[in-house]
Amino acid sequence: MRLITQNQEQRAQYPAEAEAVAALAEAGFDVSRSEYQAVGIDLADGLRLLSTGAFDMATIQVGSVAKDDPFLEGIDLIGVSTNMDDLKSAVDAFRDAFNARLEEKFGVTAAAIWPFGPQVFLCGAEMSSLDDLDGMKVRSFTASMSTLLENLGATPVTLSFPEVYPALQRGVATCGVTSPTSSNTGKWPEVTTHLYPLSVSGSVQAHMVNLDWLNGLSEDARAAFEETMAAMEAELWDVAINTNGTAQSCSTGGECPEGGIYTSYDMTLVPVSDDDKARVAEISVSAVLPEWAEKCEASYPGCKQIWNDTVGAARGLSID
Repeated sequence: MRLITQNQEQRAQYPAEAEAVAALAEAGFDVSRSEYQAVGIDLADGLRLLSTGAFDMATIQVGSVAKDDPFLEGIDLIGVSTNMDDLKSAVDAFRDAFNARLEEKFGVTAAAIWPFGPQVFLCGAEMSSLDDLDGMKVRSFTASMSTLLENLGATPVTLSFPEVYPALQRGVATCGVTSPTSSNTGKWPEVTTHLYPLSVSGSVQAHMVNLDWLNGLSEDARAAFEETMAAMEAELWDVAINTNGTAQSCSTGGECPEGGIYTSYDMTLVPVSDDDKARVAEISVSAVLPEWAEKCEASYPGCKQIWNDTVGAARGLSID
């Protein structure tokens, strides 16, 4: 099995994936593992490479490949699911429709779907509220995130994760959005000063597999594969739910366990206001959802109703 992944050894998600790879090897799979960063492949190209059979399995950042099909981003639109419990209900509601579309259009399916964790703001300038983003250049990696930033008066700068540190260092971007775990292990606190833990989404990822490869497995091999992926997914959700607090504490001068993957920094932790939470929710309803629906309907007629019946029903939202 040819796997390409973005989970590097210093990432919080690495142990769960490594454990899954070891379990697959024990079950008789010959796993050849590559990393996007090491082989110079852009994360945004992962779905297309998987679809063509260049790899059998790939970790996919869903928002970054949604340019190939806007429907996919419906699983984690900005402002819809801003905590992990809400996101889990949205993912579970959307999973079948998500996979049906992947299978129909790309010949792949998601064997595991999981988040990196709450997507928060890190800035290399003074920040006390979302108002301060007005006029700033802010890293974005999904279309709906760019919509939010534009409605806040910011200029979105689309960057993949490996591009962000040098962009923040050189002033190409002033702020970035990612999870506390990813920002700490990615050393963003070296080039930013303020952390604003207002979550706008969960950065949903998936371990996707090529359907031809999956369907070519024996019944026993497929059962072992699916069991391993389910266990890995559960562990990765646990990481997203339980480790971001530790990472945030480490980044902002709080308690930080010695000998772990996180580094202690002294960023300013900015208190989150209820007004800003309400502002994100309002922009989501008034701008993010209708803009996404218009794009999605253009390439997949009926997708708005699918979203209303799945994620929308789970989250108490409806796109007119």
